[in-house]
Amino acid sequence: MWVKTIVQIAEIVAALALYFLPAIMADRRKRHDLLTIALFNACLGWTVLGWVIAMRWALVPNPPPDLEHDVVAKRRLVGMRTFSKALVTRIQQRGAKRNADAARR
Repeated sequence: MWVKTIVQIAEIVAALALYFLPAIMADRRKRHDLLTIALFNACLGWTVLGWVIAMRWALVPNPPPDLEHDVVAKRRLVGMRTFSKALVTRIQQRGAKRNADAARR
């Protein structure tokens, strides 16, 4: 009788470990978003797709720490480049218009 109870407890522990394997893997891999992965796994892990997504998410490496800064800097650079090109085009159009007006006089 005790053996049956111990086996059932071992089965429950094994099932829970398998269910929360993505969260365990994220913890072992030192993911920065461990809590988010664990919550996602707890809420949607009962679906096969949710469990697979959580596992994939846990196995993806952490992004570089300064990624946000790099993205913002790149956006600013692209924005400034676009603004500069538009400004040069506008100045050239005004210059061409002035030259055309001067040639007509």
